[in-house]
Amino acid sequence: VQLQASGGGLVQAGESLRLSCAASGRYFSSYIAGWFRQAPGKEREFVSAINSKGTTVYTDSVKGRFTISRDNSERTVYLQMNSLKPEDTAVYYCAGALSYGTHRSLYGYWGQGTLVTVSS
Repeated sequence: VQLQASGGGLVQAGESLRLSCAASGRYFSSYIAGWFRQAPGKEREFVSAINSKGTTVYTDSVKGRFTISRDNSERTVYLQMNSLKPEDTAVYYCAGALSYGTHRSLYGYWGQGTLVTVSS
């Protein structure tokens, strides 16, 4: 599976962005799809994941603001980010896994990352 993230940009606090992750590979619908982010000087952290049945999980700091979804026919995963805050500024990575979970080590497939910058 190859992944390509897009949709990042510069926005003001309170605004929205939608990230997309396009996947190749005929079995994409069976994979767990996740989003991670890495802020400058910090470790990469889990943001959200969705399994093949549409079950989702979020880190506490984005609950109620971010929504993950997937379109298996288009082999694309989305991360809708609303009410963005300056602390959401990071490079966002999409990732794929065969097991459902939040730990980075579960994800063996990674996209190249897309930068999200939220100004105050």
